[in-house]
Amino acid sequence: RLALPKNARVLDETMLTTPVPANALPGNRSVVELGDVVKIVDEESSFPVFRHNGRAAEMVQAELAGSYEAPLYGMLAVNEALEKMDFPPGVPKPRIILHGQPLDETKASLLWDGEWEVTWVTFRDMGAAFMAALVGIYILVVAQFRSFKLPLVILTPIPLTFIGIMFGHWLFHAAFTATSMIGFIALAGIIVRNSILLVDFVRHSDRSKGLRAVLIEAGAIRFKPILLT
Repeated sequence: RLALPKNARVLDETMLTTPVPANALPGNRSVVELGDVVKIVDEESSFPVFRHNGRAAEMVQAELAGSYEAPLYGMLAVNEALEKMDFPPGVPKPRIILHGQPLDETKASLLWDGEWEVTWVTFRDMGAAFMAALVGIYILVVAQFRSFKLPLVILTPIPLTFIGIMFGHWLFHAAFTATSMIGFIALAGIIVRNSILLVDFVRHSDRSKGLRAVLIEAGAIRFKPILLT
């Protein structure tokens, strides 16, 4: 199939003067111009039916730019706009679906896809890997310290890292993206290592001073290495 490139598909004088071979009489070949054998009229085209994963769908595409480039912020803005809209009688507000396909196609649904689908899968997989890593860390620490309670103390600072992460994103006006999640997981590993060193330092200290004095001494001595880390 021969065709012009898309940027050259313009109905102009050059197109209409395209030579077309024609048979005027049997055995008598001649050449006519395209404009002599076609009639140009404007008419409405058929209504296009788009399908996505085998389901009828209307696709709306958009790109985010500016201060917030993560798809979540654009989704929240669209959801807020939908809440403010007044739908005509008999037209229900579309259901919002974050993942998967609608189970009921008798009602309109708004399915977020594209970059959000990538974000959803990324956060889901990294979250599962992070939980598996926490279980592995717990088992290893139990094996090292021969205690089931001590690993819980070591893992306690991990949720507290969200304080610094959220403050840092707020301070620099940064969007929380998949890269932020990777940084959180890496920071959790560093925090666990510092916790193990701090707890191990306390366990090997002179307990005759009292637990409170030992904890203060351990925190003072280990503060600089932890801060450098």
